Order: sequence, then C-alpha cells, then structure tokens
Amino acid sequence: MVEDVCDHAPLDRQERLIIDMLLLQGFKSKEIAAQMGMTPSAISQKYKKLKEQIIVPYFRKNFDMDLDMPEVMDERIFASREASMGAARTCEAAMPAPMAHEDMDFSVCEDMVMETKRTTPEFITELQPNEIFVFGSNLKGMHGGGAAYIAYRKFGAIMGQGVGLQGQSYAIPTMQGGVETIRPYVDEFIQFAKEHQHLTFLVTRIGCGIAGFTDDEISPLFEKAHDVENIVLPPNW
Repeated sequence: MVEDVCDHAPLDRQERLIIDMLLLQGFKSKEIAAQMGMTPSAISQKYKKLKEQIIVPYFRKNFDMDLDMPEVMDERIFASREASMGAARTCEAAMPAPMAHEDMDFSVCEDMVMETKRTTPEFITELQPNEIFVFGSNLKGMHGGGAAYIAYRKFGAIMGQGVGLQGQSYAIPTMQGGVETIRPYVDEFIQFAKEHQHLTFLVTRIGCGIAGFTDDEISPLFEKAHDVENIVLPPNW
C-alpha cells in the first residue's frame, strides 16, 4: 500500500521514508526524528502536509473512501503489514547521506528490528489471507460508519451481526454502555485469538471514534493481549 502511494506521487527520498516509517512500520514521530536529525514537530508537520496532499487524495481516488468523513477519520483505520519487514532497509536509508555504506553500524539496525514490536499503523486497505480486521461495532450490527463501515465494505463484515468473526473481520461491540460493558467482549476476543493461532488479528482503536471513549479508557481492556503473539495492537496500547 505504502509503495503504491509513493509510486503515484512525486515524493523525494525523505518524504518516502517518513511515509514508510509512520504508516508501514508504526514508528513514532520522535523515533523518526532521532534517526533523521530533525525535530518531532518537523516530522509531524511534514506528515500532515503529505497526508493532505498525497495520502488522503490517494485513498479517496483508489478505494472509494471519503477520509474527510469525521466518523472515518476519528476511527483511524489502521494498515496491516509486518512492522519488522524492511526495518533494516529503513534504518539504512535513514543514515546521513555523507556516510559511506561500509561505515554503517548494522548492529543498530538489527537491534531495532528485534526491539520493534508490530503495531497497527494508520490505514488499512488490504489484508493478507491470514489477517483479520478487528473493529468496534454496535450490538445490532449496523455497520454504517467508521471502521465498521470499512469492515462491511471491504473485509466481509455482515450487516446485522454485531459480535465475532465475519469474513476477514471481527466485531467487538462498543456502543452499548460504559467501558465495563465492553470488557467481556474483549476477553472473548482474546480467547478466540488464542484458539486460532493461524490467524493474525489487527486491532483498530475500537471505541475511540464514534463511541467516544479515549485510548486510556480502552487500552487497559487489552492488557491480557500483550502476550498473545497473533494479536496486533495500536501504538501505545
């Protein structure tokens, strides 16, 4: 996906690197800034510009997504890709230009690959055959907005089914009350993931869009998922 965005836009090396590290690998602005010798604020400003001029128009044109819709942007649809894939390549590309190839310390790159835990980046447009899109739903299964709408349009979510596996998506109800009403469905999901190790579950920021909860309210519900290898969580969850 990131490669497609880059191929369809006149981007320089630095811009390609920022898109790759933010969207594909899930690095934070401060981590990218440290590698590129820039401030986190500068990275954020560059990404905001790229998002407005390149990324949003690309998704609107190629995937029939109106990313200006508040419910879509608030739900933050996350992209699926291995965070470790290409991490060494990215580290190499981020080295200052004057440094000769033979002078690079690739042990730093190897450490980065080992320590970087996969997280769900910002957008999702496609899934691998074994990947499942985990989204916030309502009990009636009315998938009319946000991540639920994307799940319905692209990943097999079934209108009228508000809980569980459906196509290449998994619904967790978030609209029925307070945070504690969500916990049983999260626990059920974690158990389901443990029993289906051949699948990889990409968890979006459920409940943090239309439902109106914050990351600090929802992320503790997934504490038991931290050690489940086939569950991928959003950054800082």
